[in-house]
Amino acid sequence: MEQHYKLFRVRELADGDLEFIDVLAQTFLEEVPVDAQALKEAVESKNYLASYQTAHKMKPTIDMFELGVLQDLIEVQDWGKYEKGEVDILPKLEIVLAAVEQASQEIRSDFNL
Repeated sequence: MEQHYKLFRVRELADGDLEFIDVLAQTFLEEVPVDAQALKEAVESKNYLASYQTAHKMKPTIDMFELGVLQDLIEVQDWGKYEKGEVDILPKLEIVLAAVEQASQEIRSDFNL
């Protein structure tokens, strides 16, 4: 449990409400993998605005669940925000996508979702 994500901030936010923690975990699984796929598609098509917006949307959840890739996600976000077409952002994107996939699998297992 909690190898690819951490619940410290989630527990702090929930203030002991286990049902709320379950809801946050379920919401993570409903939103973050979908956003990660949208981010992948946006970056691959060099849609800078969509890349920026999607990465920006993902930041609070990635941070709250402490996936350890916040800085990489910020680099992807900034790539889109500043339209850094000359920068190869794919390695950073792959780090983020792998972390989301690992955390999603682990959360599914840990929360029986």
